Amino acid sequence: MEGIFAPERRSTLIAVLIIFVGLLGFSFLTTGADMAQLSITLLSGLLQGMLLFLVASGLSIIFGLMDVLNFAQGAFFMIGAYIGWEIQHAPNLMKAIPDPNLRFLVGIAGAVIVGAVLGAGLERGLLRPLYARPIFQLVATFGVSLIALEVVKLIWGTAPRSWTEDFTLSSGEFSLFGQFFSTYRLVVIVVGVLLIVGIAVLLKRTRIGITIRAGVEDSSMVEALGINVRLVFTGVFVLGCAVASFGGVIAAPFLGASNAMGAEFLLGAIAAVVLGGLGSYEGTAIASLMVGIAKAVVAKFSVQYLNQPVWESLTPMILMAAILLLRPSGLFGKE
Repeated sequence: MEGIFAPERRSTLIAVLIIFVGLLGFSFLTTGADMAQLSITLLSGLLQGMLLFLVASGLSIIFGLMDVLNFAQGAFFMIGAYIGWEIQHAPNLMKAIPDPNLRFLVGIAGAVIVGAVLGAGLERGLLRPLYARPIFQLVATFGVSLIALEVVKLIWGTAPRSWTEDFTLSSGEFSLFGQFFSTYRLVVIVVGVLLIVGIAVLLKRTRIGITIRAGVEDSSMVEALGINVRLVFTGVFVLGCAVASFGGVIAAPFLGASNAMGAEFLLGAIAAVVLGGLGSYEGTAIASLMVGIAKAVVAKFSVQYLNQPVWESLTPMILMAAILLLRPSGLFGKE
């Protein structure tokens, strides 16, 4: 992440810090300087930010390295949630794997594998011939997201699925300023942080990451060294889709599974990617947390004072528009 800590980024980092402090300070004051209420807002914001990052990171990686804006990314998040829910609640699997903790791990593995396989099929079968035609990429991936939505409706119906099978992490609690929270909330935040660091290290510090970035800069030279650049690009696309599916399955214990979650998280993810700067992975991570905190603050304020919860869903776009007016390239994007 050395790019965002470069000296020329210092003013941007200070501005980001001011925004975070301002949001939390506003929430603190409007809740009567109640630390318990602030802790609720903070943890809710971090959770939303981390879940949003799991969708936005795939968008950022795929766009930053391949110049492909994958509008089907939200569909992978939705599919991951449904697969995780199905494996956790299917009667036959409950008999075959009675331990709910083990079923949840199987659900994570299943969602990631399905996301990776579908991502590979999408890249190789549909997007590879369209690399030179960006408008067609947008239309194609948007069409795939609509098809995925209809397939999910066909398999699971239109009614939302609630998560009812608890496991160890989802049933535990911890206390902060007198408020009790699910331990699983903290686990999701920690997993998100580990993914931010892990993917950054993969892209910046490993041989695979060097090969990916070299292939983007000069694919002909890399191919001359005997490296299959197309296969590398397929791997990048698969990584982005698998991370989104992973996000869906770990979000399911909180959000359940519904037809609307794909579109909802896709819009927030697009806002985070643009806000952070197109192609900036580190910027996307920071912007995802910013959007998550902003949504939590606005949700608390709008319900308490305005009785208009719709402002929460509008927050990512309002924040994105405000930042782009001041910095058209996004927080960490290049001019």
